[in-house]
Amino acid sequence: MNWLDQYFGVTAKGSTLRTEFLAGFATFLTMAYIIVVNPAILSNGGLDFGSVFVATIIAAMVGSSIMGFWANWPVALAPGMGLNAFFTFGVVLGMKQPWEVALGAVFISGVLFLILSLTGLREWVINSIPKSLKLGIGAGIGMFLAIIGLKNAGVVVDHQATLVGLGEFTSLPVLLFLAGFAIMVVLDKLRVPGGIVIGIIAVSIVGWATGTTELAGVVGSVPSLEPTLFKLDIQGALTATMIGVVFAFLFVDFFDTAGTLTSVANIAGKIDADGKIENIGRAVISDSVATIVGSLFGTSNTTSYIESAAGIKEGGRTGLTAVVVAVFFLLCLGFAPLAKSIPAYATGAALVFVATHFMRNMLDINWDDVTEYAPAVLAAILMPLTFSIANGIAIGFITYAVVKIASGRMADANPAVLLVAVLGVLHYVYG
Repeated sequence: MNWLDQYFGVTAKGSTLRTEFLAGFATFLTMAYIIVVNPAILSNGGLDFGSVFVATIIAAMVGSSIMGFWANWPVALAPGMGLNAFFTFGVVLGMKQPWEVALGAVFISGVLFLILSLTGLREWVINSIPKSLKLGIGAGIGMFLAIIGLKNAGVVVDHQATLVGLGEFTSLPVLLFLAGFAIMVVLDKLRVPGGIVIGIIAVSIVGWATGTTELAGVVGSVPSLEPTLFKLDIQGALTATMIGVVFAFLFVDFFDTAGTLTSVANIAGKIDADGKIENIGRAVISDSVATIVGSLFGTSNTTSYIESAAGIKEGGRTGLTAVVVAVFFLLCLGFAPLAKSIPAYATGAALVFVATHFMRNMLDINWDDVTEYAPAVLAAILMPLTFSIANGIAIGFITYAVVKIASGRMADANPAVLLVAVLGVLHYVYG
């Protein structure tokens, strides 16, 4: 195993092969829920569950492997939460666009992300977008995930007078949803790795035992990729209607990746004496390439996972940690029947729990300046209430630009803000 040590610089980083393996296993446990949740969400938009199941694993394997072998970061990748929900409920069901066109938009956003990553535009964009809007959009994505999870679990239902209302609160599916959510919260508090997966499996077992849902099997053959492989419609995504969608995919993926990598860089020992982040360019490129590959196989944007912090806290310091995660994803290919048997109330609990982490963004918004927090809050609120991440981003930027200019603070409405605001206006006028 000396070649592994030498290639990844394990000993040089103060780690060991055993530590890197355990760190990779810890990271995998914390993010394995995506294997079940991603195909469950995308299948609502007409994509084949089994095909997306395989595509999810391939995207995670490819992204984590590139991040590990090439960038040498202990960060794993997989299709991103929020982006998959926007893909299904915002683009396919909301805008009535074929899922093939939505996959084409994901591909284009990945290519643009790669171009940004290879040029100085990356830093310009990151530094130009106001912090308050980044945080508000992050919180809005959390609320978007939450309302989807609550709806799928039957906790909230349609109401003719109030739009939404409380479902059958004493029904077994809703009670199992609440139990699953409570399990995830408690295990997270106790710092038990894989709390989300444990919660999903626990309530699913109860559901299978009580006949609330059916267990179709545990292990089976690997599903075919044919239903989604290379089915993306790039030409269909190159229309005026889809410009805003492409931008939304790009924006969320770009800043989600930047935020995740920046957050874990310090604890992973990736910041040098000058304050520069080691191999950040390679890390961001790994993310964009994974998105392109994922779209070809049939899944929404692939992004770096903040859950990687679990493995880093276990001592993971090199790309070997990410490679171990990729191997564990590969081992899951034969569990499609089990993944398809997971009920909506179990995955719904996971969605709502993940949403609570997104909501932490609200803490760091500048609450002393109304021209900062008002547009950010508006962007956040509009995402769940219009069932669209794109609407939240567009209207948030338009509002930010208007209130800054009207209050005599033109300097805060920098070129990047004005560009996004203008694109948003054009989307609503001509979209």
